[in-house]
Amino acid sequence: MPRTPVEEMTPEELTSFAKEIVVRKLSERAHSRSDLAQALAKKQVPEGVAEATLDKFETAGLIDDEEFARSWVQARQRGKGLSSRALAMELRRKGVDDEISKEVLSEIDPEAEVQAAHRLVQTKLRSMSRFDDTTKIRRLTGMLARKGYSPQLAFDVVRQELGAEAQALDSL
Repeated sequence: MPRTPVEEMTPEELTSFAKEIVVRKLSERAHSRSDLAQALAKKQVPEGVAEATLDKFETAGLIDDEEFARSWVQARQRGKGLSSRALAMELRRKGVDDEISKEVLSEIDPEAEVQAAHRLVQTKLRSMSRFDDTTKIRRLTGMLARKGYSPQLAFDVVRQELGAEAQALDSL
């Protein structure tokens, strides 16, 4: 935190202050350039100083929106099972350029996305034994919809998993 209000800082102090904010944010985790620009604006760093600071970090390779997007997509898809549509919305909110988002999202294997939907449904089904099939279908397709899956894919996956669950029960 600055001891002096931003308005009273010298250009050197402003530059140092902006650099400190960016370093602190990047030490927590990777951020998009837009995220960092918002953090600087929130601390009332003048736009010119913010742009110059971000340019230096980008030139040094410490800010890379494409690499940020790639790691964000991998982590969120693996951890939350999000679909490419949901990931595209998240990247847009993070300020990642649409062209970079499209490129990174095109690397997602469609079959891996379907398998992620199956894993989500299988996991959720374990805690739904007390519900009837209609309730299961409604809740499971709703869960997949919230994660960005298309209605058709959601219904297909839920139908397949409920069929597999019924076969497993029949074999007991």
